[in-house]
Amino acid sequence: MTAAQALRLHVVPIRYSGTRLATPDDDPIPTYATEAGYDTFEGSATTTEPILADDARTGDPTTDLGVIGGEIADAVAEGLRDGRATLVVGGNCAHVPGVVGGIQQAYGPETRIGLFWLDAHGDFNTPRTTLSGMLGGMPVAVSAGLAWPEWRERSKQVAPLPTDRIVMVDVRNLDEPEEQLVRATDVVIAAPAPGFPGEDLQTAIDDLAAKCDVLYLHIDSDILDESYVPNHGTKEPNGPNMDQVLAAVDAMMATGKVVVYAVVSVWAGGEGGDVTLRSGTELVRGGLASWQKHGSTVLRQTG
Repeated sequence: MTAAQALRLHVVPIRYSGTRLATPDDDPIPTYATEAGYDTFEGSATTTEPILADDARTGDPTTDLGVIGGEIADAVAEGLRDGRATLVVGGNCAHVPGVVGGIQQAYGPETRIGLFWLDAHGDFNTPRTTLSGMLGGMPVAVSAGLAWPEWRERSKQVAPLPTDRIVMVDVRNLDEPEEQLVRATDVVIAAPAPGFPGEDLQTAIDDLAAKCDVLYLHIDSDILDESYVPNHGTKEPNGPNMDQVLAAVDAMMATGKVVVYAVVSVWAGGEGGDVTLRSGTELVRGGLASWQKHGSTVLRQTG
């Protein structure tokens, strides 16, 4: 049996937008995730759903993002400790510190974690750079230790993520102060496909894989051109198409070091929700197929 055939799957479905519980109308997890190829993995997929209990809420937005982040961290760590490829579906980018926290729980805070960030936006703002004040525009900076330490620490991310272990793919819409901050760090901005701005993608993939022990591959569906996600709240024109994004995902999975794959911000509500659900399903299906094809050289039981 090959490594690819032996992969087992753990799923972390997140039914929150930040800390707001999704409604039945806008929560599409059963549609775009469970029908997208779980049965191609060995055995039955396990599932752990993070819950933000009402009595755990503090009323402070960043603290509560840390509280749900801690629940996400526990759910992610559960799958990784069992040696399972861990798929995060639902939720949005604000949950990134929790995912990184889960990887650190499973493998240790000293583990060299790399982040592939596929998004139309950098989400690298801090309170000093933000133009909108949106906390959803800050989670990568939080994981990098540049803002809101309580949010990161409550998410069980002990060690900040060094910026030289972050590759942003596309990020075609950066606020000017945010871009200045990104350019002042060691973050690499790579082109999603030939003809787009950014450094060569394959070179960026190879360099990140060489310096990291494990990799976290994160997709916000708005990396796709707006025609694929017409109801997305932060959709952007002039983006890559589905084939281009899935080719980038395949190249990342080929490193054999991806332990978490996340597809977030896929919502059913509003005009065009059916189109977005099809796009989300294809992102999950294509990513899982690439994971199976390439396998993993680093997934292991940690006890």
